[in-house]
Amino acid sequence: MAFVPRLGDFILRFLEKMRPSQVPISCLQSTDMHTPDLGQDRRFVLELPDSGLAHFALCCDKTDRGALAPSDPRLETFLLAPGRSYSVFVPVAPGSGYGARIRAARQHQHLIKQLSQVPFQQCQLRRLLSYSPGSPPGSTEKGFVLWDPRDCLETERALQGLLVACEAPRPHLGVFEADLSGQLWQRQWELLGGAGDGGLKPVGKARVVPTKEPQLHPAVPDLPLSVVFPSLEEVRKVFKECTSLIPEAQEVLNLVDKCPKNVQKGKFPVIAIEGLDATGKTTVTHSIAKTMNAVFLKSPPPCISQWRKIFDNEPAIIRRAYYSLGNYIIASEIAKASTQAPVIVDRYWHSTAAYAIATEISGLPHYLPPAHHPIYQWPKDLLKPDIILLLTTTPKERELRIQERGLEKTKEEEELEVNKLFREKVEMSYKRMENPGCHLVDAGPERGEVIQNVLDVIKKYCTSL
Repeated sequence: MAFVPRLGDFILRFLEKMRPSQVPISCLQSTDMHTPDLGQDRRFVLELPDSGLAHFALCCDKTDRGALAPSDPRLETFLLAPGRSYSVFVPVAPGSGYGARIRAARQHQHLIKQLSQVPFQQCQLRRLLSYSPGSPPGSTEKGFVLWDPRDCLETERALQGLLVACEAPRPHLGVFEADLSGQLWQRQWELLGGAGDGGLKPVGKARVVPTKEPQLHPAVPDLPLSVVFPSLEEVRKVFKECTSLIPEAQEVLNLVDKCPKNVQKGKFPVIAIEGLDATGKTTVTHSIAKTMNAVFLKSPPPCISQWRKIFDNEPAIIRRAYYSLGNYIIASEIAKASTQAPVIVDRYWHSTAAYAIATEISGLPHYLPPAHHPIYQWPKDLLKPDIILLLTTTPKERELRIQERGLEKTKEEEELEVNKLFREKVEMSYKRMENPGCHLVDAGPERGEVIQNVLDVIKKYCTSL
């Protein structure tokens, strides 16, 4: 990795002298180093290699004893494993709105991409969230822990240079270490000013203290402001902030604004068919549409699918806004088509929400929002289908179908193939959707049998047929 020219000899000499393992504890506790006000209500949740979650706080002089939990050996084992662990956060000012959250999300994604390159390729990256219990939604910050098994000075120098080169919002950096008694600490650094203003400076240290696990995953309150938008008004706000960053965002908004408002379904039934990739959705939807003489629609609609790759490469908040707007465009097409014939839709809102929830909630499937949580409710301003069918099949069958298709996979398709936990979280999210919920159909049997089963379910629940 090329280093930032203005990183300067000062930082390199300082790093060589101040490697955490070489610094006396008395020096780290020196009053010459300013200890930042970390806020006693700030908490952190780390996704461990086993996909469990470990919660902790950073304490200086005072500790909220009521929030403490017993020592967590998993946390200490990971953060104090042979090598060196760093924490990196992209801060978001409280109440700063969608613009700030979008900039932070793009900065976070940029860092993730950079950390897949030399000299970080032998490092391990784990998801890390910072949150404040009781704070308004939108206060959660995304970050990660970077573990360098080699404890290599080259890695540390490259990380420092990468952060100094970042634009606002400037990331926060911490280095985990143990004192002589074995207690776990984090030494903090801050990026002060621009890359030419000295950049990186040590600002203090704090003790890492395990805390109690909250009832809900910390990311849940932020879901309506980040990936599962409750209304067209909210998702428009996100895309409006993107127009100066992504020219195609304005073109999508122009198409959305041409759609009629408060559309109503016609007299003919509307059937949405959902499922993981390679469960046979395309085959089933086309066959059912032909059998029922129905109109076939697909989300995202063709009018915006030309920009799908662009938005698929953006952070989750932008990517999910794109798919959400596609749902509202499809809704206007459904309203018009359902006045003349039945309508079959290949994917709709449930797909957008299920993948979003599974992606944002770190850890094991049991950390998902519980059943009947409001996040699983259909948006009040989006046209509802009469029935939603969820096609299911075994992972082995899905893998065979994907290989037979020979098509280019999206990032989410690749994730479904290699990440069993992600697949389980998507399926569980689908099954928890309400108002309307999903009717499960086994897509494993021979194609004709699956199509007949789908038709039987439709006839049973669509009384207008």
